[in-house]
Amino acid sequence: MEPFSSWILPLLLTAAALWGCRRRVDVYDALVCGGKNGLHVAVSILPALAALLTAVYMLRASGALDGLTHLLAPLLTALGVPPETAPLLVIRPLSGSGALAAGSDLMRQYGTDSYIGRCAAVMLGCTETTFYTVAVYFGAAGIRKTRYTVPAALTADAAAFLSAAFAVRLFFGQ
Repeated sequence: MEPFSSWILPLLLTAAALWGCRRRVDVYDALVCGGKNGLHVAVSILPALAALLTAVYMLRASGALDGLTHLLAPLLTALGVPPETAPLLVIRPLSGSGALAAGSDLMRQYGTDSYIGRCAAVMLGCTETTFYTVAVYFGAAGIRKTRYTVPAALTADAAAFLSAAFAVRLFFGQ
């Protein structure tokens, strides 16, 4: 017998279709219009995403990421953040997949139950891919100037990184 979780999506789709029929909405037309609008949004944000991904790959390939990591190590140590997580701190606001790769590397190298591995896991869970999110949502809404959004979001990410290291040290020790 299949688990209930495999039925959740079909049940939700069926419920939405029945609700639309009950309210006398042309469900198929609404589905097609929604798909059409989704494609327009995807096309409008594509240039920003391409530029963002290119920047991440250039950072990694050029060695600039390694240089920045060495530059940040003393500051991170003073703040109580393991300096080994510096690549994660730099990549996370730019790329979710790049940050996941950096976190996986840390966990493979130091172990998942190590202080560094736990810090990396909590940091991945409590931070956001800031520039990707801003590019997607602001691009979809047609907003060109981010004003205070990026500085505020990066400040929140920095607070999350510091809090993650503190929480792991508090609950698991070093």
